[in-house]
Amino acid sequence: MPTTDPGPPIARTALHEEVTQRLRDMIVETKLRPGERIQELEIARQLGVSRTPIREALKVLTAEGLVELLPLRGAMVKAFSAKDARDMLEVIALLEEYAGLQAVQAQAPRIQVILDLHAQMKKLYKQKERASYFKLNQQIHESLIALSDNETLQLTHATLSKRMRGLRYRGNSQPRHWDAAMAEHEQMMRALVQRDGPALARIMGEHIRNTWPRIKDELS
Repeated sequence: MPTTDPGPPIARTALHEEVTQRLRDMIVETKLRPGERIQELEIARQLGVSRTPIREALKVLTAEGLVELLPLRGAMVKAFSAKDARDMLEVIALLEEYAGLQAVQAQAPRIQVILDLHAQMKKLYKQKERASYFKLNQQIHESLIALSDNETLQLTHATLSKRMRGLRYRGNSQPRHWDAAMAEHEQMMRALVQRDGPALARIMGEHIRNTWPRIKDELS
């Protein structure tokens, strides 16, 4: 008896990655708030999956520093102190300054990719699509870091950036802060086009350090 071909099964790794991304977004967008216990059964129900990919995702997010696994208490969204946040921002700023000096030496096609991403991000800014804007913003920062061609720098930056993602997202919650952040990105792109390494390094460092006054009230 002929049967209908349902096509290839969904890859377990694809499901795991999708669940991880969904949970990461929920944390970044504070749908799951710092210090909140993560209800595995409820999240599994919302996403229409079993608890297995939820648990796998929580392990990944724990390694990224977004989640804490506590004995007898389960998984909780990591809550950072003011000192934690400021320390991480300062290190990220130093990494981005170094990357800015190196980035201007990249070949033109690699720079153009970033300029194109910036143009897309600017459209999202004008449309006030903050979640989509932020994801593209993170991609731009990662791409600028990648122009350094320094794997150690990229790995260190990625680790800290993931931990600070939620706080940096909330840093643009007020229109004036978002406007200022967008203006800083415009300056970064001008320096990149001009291949002005010192200017790009300075602006990238200031851009990260300016996150602190935008988020400090949440952590005090």
